[in-house]
Amino acid sequence: MSINKKKNGNLKNLDTLIGTNTTFNGNIESEGIIRIDGKVNGDIKSGSDVYVGSNAQINGNIHSTNIYISGTVNGNIYSSGNIRLFSTAKLIGDIEVKSFVSDEGAIFQGKCKMINKELNGN
Repeated sequence: MSINKKKNGNLKNLDTLIGTNTTFNGNIESEGIIRIDGKVNGDIKSGSDVYVGSNAQINGNIHSTNIYISGTVNGNIYSSGNIRLFSTAKLIGDIEVKSFVSDEGAIFQGKCKMINKELNGN
């Protein structure tokens, strides 16, 4: 499955794009959707979704609602929604997430903590 489209059929709310031939050094913060196809050395915080393309490499933590990974992430992930690892994904780091899905072939090395807001009284 390609991460080029959301379930609703497009990424019309895409706010930030780091292209294939781009290296970004520093932290990224956005309330909109972020798509990374290049290299990021720093933390990523989004009030929406983060898409990590198959050629992407991220060295830093990700804080987001939903995170879809096809590339490489070296860092911890905090998601209030879903994390999806596609078959080409490589995730080295701990995750804290409500829902976690991994396709066959994906690599995940780290600890997983499942969060459930209902248990916390929310």
